Amino acid sequence: MQDYREAARLDALHQLKLLDTPPSESFDRITRMAAQIFDLPFAAVSLTDRDRQWFKSRVGIAHTGIPRHKAPCSQVAVSCGAVVIEDFATDPYYADSLLAENGTRFYAGAPLVTSDGHGLGALCVLGAEPRAVTASELSALTDLAAMVMAQIELQHAFGRIDPISGLATRAQFRDDLVDLARDRPGEARIAVVADLARDDQVARIIGAMGPARLDEMIREASLAIQGALGAERTIYHVGTTQFAFLSSPGATVDAYLPMLEQAFERVRANSSARFVTSVAIGVRPFQLGAVTAEDVLRGAASAAQAARRVDGGIGLYSSKRDAMMRRHYRLLQDFGAALEAEDQLRLVYQPRMDLRTGACLGAETLLRWRHPVFGEVSPAEFIPIIEQTSLARPATQWVLDRALDQLAQWQAMGLDLMLSINISAANLMEVDLVQRIQLALLARQLRPELLEIELTESAMMEQPERALAMLREIAGAGIALAIDDFGTGHSSLAYLQQVPAQVVKVDQTFVRRLNAVSDADYVLVETMVGLIHKLGRRVVVEGVETDHAAALLADMGCEQAQGYWFARPLEACDFIAWIAQRKAMAA
Repeated sequence: MQDYREAARLDALHQLKLLDTPPSESFDRITRMAAQIFDLPFAAVSLTDRDRQWFKSRVGIAHTGIPRHKAPCSQVAVSCGAVVIEDFATDPYYADSLLAENGTRFYAGAPLVTSDGHGLGALCVLGAEPRAVTASELSALTDLAAMVMAQIELQHAFGRIDPISGLATRAQFRDDLVDLARDRPGEARIAVVADLARDDQVARIIGAMGPARLDEMIREASLAIQGALGAERTIYHVGTTQFAFLSSPGATVDAYLPMLEQAFERVRANSSARFVTSVAIGVRPFQLGAVTAEDVLRGAASAAQAARRVDGGIGLYSSKRDAMMRRHYRLLQDFGAALEAEDQLRLVYQPRMDLRTGACLGAETLLRWRHPVFGEVSPAEFIPIIEQTSLARPATQWVLDRALDQLAQWQAMGLDLMLSINISAANLMEVDLVQRIQLALLARQLRPELLEIELTESAMMEQPERALAMLREIAGAGIALAIDDFGTGHSSLAYLQQVPAQVVKVDQTFVRRLNAVSDADYVLVETMVGLIHKLGRRVVVEGVETDHAAALLADMGCEQAQGYWFARPLEACDFIAWIAQRKAMAA
């Protein structure tokens, strides 16, 4: 029975994940109060492990623990009652203990007891001189021990221990790193984040087998990682399938990476989910106190994402990549405000030319952003960021409304031009997209054929059936359609044949390489143009930058073109001036 109670007590202690964790100010504050009440130089929060007393908090004590044998705190933990030794020299049991040998003469300890009645250890005070204890002093020590226990249970109850994995949480990681930085400022460490599965893999597991299977996988992973790294290492559960830990002091990246690779190869090899998940590991070297805990964790997680290309791959933190990701997040945050501001977003127009006559037939509408901090932000940077979010809808609506306002003005001026507007894959999922476009045209009394919707091959192939249905609805409303960036996506010709597009735009990467001297480039573009014509579509080529390229494309039979040879993207007022200038030159 005694062995059973001790096993249960140790299990309760280990479940709390307190052993070998860094010092904490919330515990140190209580320990200092105990030393002050007794006017003694030594005090500690002492936890009774299997064969040692480990100090979670200590005042005036240099070492972090002592052997359990003949340690009074062990008696406190086992008995769950206070113990007072007024003079070690006269105590028949403790007179030859390690504490007595080191000059300790006085001890008083109050128990740390869980709500289930398990004694974890003691809040104790020690002195080098014999002394008695008053009832008020012992009562105060008992109250302070209860405060320590309340702090332990609060930490465990409120986000400090994950209920599924049983590991310390992200909040505990943050607090532990703050405490480490206070105790060991400037010490070099390495933070590691292991991400065991992608979001889509997690969703697939839950969808196929339910959340209980995911919980089982997390528990299995936590045990495997703890086993691979050793019981003395604290593992933190910082995300659904993300685990973090710190290297030991003095570890170097070059020496540490091979060890990590071997450890996680063992974890992966023994995983029951190894065929449906992929492991990515991020490594972030840092100095304690030089970087916030959140930045340490974020940097390691970012490195893990960068390692996602290879299962089991290890990514090393890059300050350049980190700065880029933070910038992208800032842009994402700020774009909503930009939509409401009067002076950040604007449209420019790149002329689209008839290669046979040299006439301007219309323009492609392009969105530009002048950020209040970053200045001009390239659309190649911000558009891929926003089109994967809920901002895709209001962004497209903003462009549509202002582009059609401009088109209505040009119509009123007698300019019969077509405008092209780009939409994203996310827009194709909007059930009211066609109705919104039709209402916008109707409100401005514009003919639907004056508007052309451009969509890339890649965007169409994200959900081809839904995309095809939406494109047919757009075409049925009399709105022109164009396939943009042709040749860069992965669509099949069978699919393209079903898309009701009148125009196919050959991507500029092919056109810029076009040179009569290079047979391969010429033959490639010529073949693409012939194929598009055989599919019954007109050809628009992008990126025309020389007269020579324009002439070659015209000889191939390309109908239309756009590019810097004709004009760069123009502000609305400059676009009108450019058209007037060309008309004057032609006259």
